[in-house]
Amino acid sequence: MSPAELVAVPDEPALGLAFRATARLVAVYERISAVSGRFRPEVVAVDRDLPAVVHSVRREADGVVGLELRPRDREHFPAWEPGCHLDLVLPSGAMRQYSLTGDPADLTSYRIAVRRIPGGGGGSIEAHGLAVGDAVVLRGPRNAFPFIEAPGYLFVAGGIGITPILPMIREAVARGDDWAFVYTGRSVTTMPFLAEVERLATEHPGRVYLRPDDLCGLPNAEDILAAAPPAATVYACGPPAMVDAIRAAVPSERVGSLHHERFSALPVRGGEPFTVRLHRSGRTVEVAGDETVLTALRREIPAIAYSCQQGFCGTCPVEVLAGTPIHRDRCLTDQQREHRLAVCVSRAEDELVLDL
Repeated sequence: MSPAELVAVPDEPALGLAFRATARLVAVYERISAVSGRFRPEVVAVDRDLPAVVHSVRREADGVVGLELRPRDREHFPAWEPGCHLDLVLPSGAMRQYSLTGDPADLTSYRIAVRRIPGGGGGSIEAHGLAVGDAVVLRGPRNAFPFIEAPGYLFVAGGIGITPILPMIREAVARGDDWAFVYTGRSVTTMPFLAEVERLATEHPGRVYLRPDDLCGLPNAEDILAAAPPAATVYACGPPAMVDAIRAAVPSERVGSLHHERFSALPVRGGEPFTVRLHRSGRTVEVAGDETVLTALRREIPAIAYSCQQGFCGTCPVEVLAGTPIHRDRCLTDQQREHRLAVCVSRAEDELVLDL
């Protein structure tokens, strides 16, 4: 089956005005439940080190490598659910987060995929250099993108965003749920796991919508959302522009039915500038209104530890010695927030003094 044959969304002109009309969008979202469903029991995060070895390396697309990781000192890895991610500690000591994209029933290995990002800090480049037999350390799994029970689903992936989405689709299929899947990307050569997507399209006709830009043009949010089955909850993962467009297209009364994961930090808008004093060095750092504390700190401490830049991984929190923080993280407990700050997302009402 060729990639072009997987394009299930109608071509122009049938797509045209019908999908782009405001009335069509409203009608589609009248079918989407405002009730998000209930969360399944969460996997308990495992925070101790999990020594692992690279078992296989596979090119999944242009600039994307798939890694199969197996335990070094145990028979099985900890359990995980769709939406989970783990920390990958590379031989250099750099740590990055990657979504698990394999089979949760097979705990003899974990599977991740890494897109090479030139100039992105080196983590992805080092991961692309891993070879079979290389030793790494894992931490997790953790779930910041939980898969809830709902009457139906619209799954949307942009490029490497397919990694957390695939396990969700497999579970929806296993449960007999109503679902549809829209997969976008710059071109078919840049979209990983196409062989698996082809199998889904063959086994579940009419549910898979492959939309590579080079064959179909740039999709808009209305086109994507029009694929939603009745009473669907939307799961989206991909580039910020795609996620933001989908969020903007969902009526405000329906936002509870949208769940998304981003690849980069949220932009800082409308923030007030403040000062951070580094207790150990005595230096002062000015944090602008449109930047994070982490960005400002990296000008003075380039090697400061960080990873997700979205407030959920728990890598960047530092000790607060004085000041009034404004917490925006999803990783610290209320007790921890009394004396720690996630510098990648949180801010302050006044001057902060950090134990740095």
